[in-house]
Amino acid sequence: MNYEEAVAYIEETPKFTTKNKLEHTKECLRRLGSPEERFKVIHVAGTNGKGSTCAFLTSILREAGYSCGLFTSPHLVVINERFQINEKNIDDDTFLHAFEKVKKLADELVAEGSYHPTYFEFLFLMGMVIFADAGVDYVVLETGLGGKLDATTAVEHPLACVITSISFDHMQYLGNTISAIAGEKAGIIVPGVPVIYDGNDAEAAKVISERAQELGSPYYEVKREDAEILRNTMSGIDFSFKNEYYGNTTFSIPFIAKYQVMNSMLALKTIEVMKNHISVSEDAVCRGVRETRWQGRMETVLPGVIVDGAHNEDGVEKFVETAAHFQKEYPLTLLFSAVDDKDYTDMIRTILDKISFRHVIVTQVGGYRKVPAEHLAEIFKGQGCPSAEACENVEMAFKKALEQKGEDGMLFCVGSLYLVGEIKTAILKGIRK
Repeated sequence: MNYEEAVAYIEETPKFTTKNKLEHTKECLRRLGSPEERFKVIHVAGTNGKGSTCAFLTSILREAGYSCGLFTSPHLVVINERFQINEKNIDDDTFLHAFEKVKKLADELVAEGSYHPTYFEFLFLMGMVIFADAGVDYVVLETGLGGKLDATTAVEHPLACVITSISFDHMQYLGNTISAIAGEKAGIIVPGVPVIYDGNDAEAAKVISERAQELGSPYYEVKREDAEILRNTMSGIDFSFKNEYYGNTTFSIPFIAKYQVMNSMLALKTIEVMKNHISVSEDAVCRGVRETRWQGRMETVLPGVIVDGAHNEDGVEKFVETAAHFQKEYPLTLLFSAVDDKDYTDMIRTILDKISFRHVIVTQVGGYRKVPAEHLAEIFKGQGCPSAEACENVEMAFKKALEQKGEDGMLFCVGSLYLVGEIKTAILKGIRK
């Protein structure tokens, strides 16, 4: 197969397989030569903030001079984004080489009358092969959907486990309460391995800390109140981490959303906890935080244009917090879309409850999961937003939104990672005004 055929094969995988047991994934790793044992792993789970926290950790490790792999999901434009080596997407040849190894194993399993790896399992196995072949020092490993039964949990000896904020999402798989969801995420905790976690939700924190105690794992809580925000402008945020280890150090992040301060503090705490295992200077930590880049999470893609893949209750509330801060200084325009398995009516209500927009444009994304633009526009109007305009084509919608933004305003593009991906593709084509 060539690269395009390999990608097509992976994209078709969900059509003919179901989720396998964790032991199956461990068996696959063994048959691939246990690639996960050739580097050290920091394992990250949570509902929101996983990818950003992974990005902060990766950037800090890179600035400290280590070779680092990053496995994350989903991708926004190309599937190679899921595998980064030293903060760069792998090339097509590297992707194809790993694909061939895992495909050979999958064919053997099927011929034995066994199972075929699922979409996510296939990609995870490829990632382990890619990072082992590259000889990286560390891999920052983001879970997929949950934790307890997630394919990434097949890595049995992580250096540290990190759990970001817990909120309601994917309840059909993870449970209908914060405690149940936190229990699933806490499934990544390994006996004796330190756990660094977001302690802002008391219910989730209780589940995580109790699980850590059961397993004899040292645990470290990080909360919003541990930060002092010193500056929050369109270019980023300066803050101090009220922590003895970092003292009076001022950190700067290139994001405008306060929730990214929390994600960066989880990374900072992890580096502190790992200080006897990972040598990182204060300068490297500061540079790493300052130079972090992450797609689709309150990301500034053009001057005054921010894309955010917020698509659940917690993510939307954090978007609203950020937009509310900036509406005091700038007229705001919104480009919105959502897919049909999200509570988009509640998302719209939450946004309009706190934010006033100069103009709202809605579009449709997600293929068979799309919600018609006209339907979304009617919901906006029903919630008291007369300026909502429907535009089915994403590129046209983005052009209109840029025009509405003007020279003096800010444009937020929100509601789905599909929307973020299509906007980034449009920008690559040259659509900038």
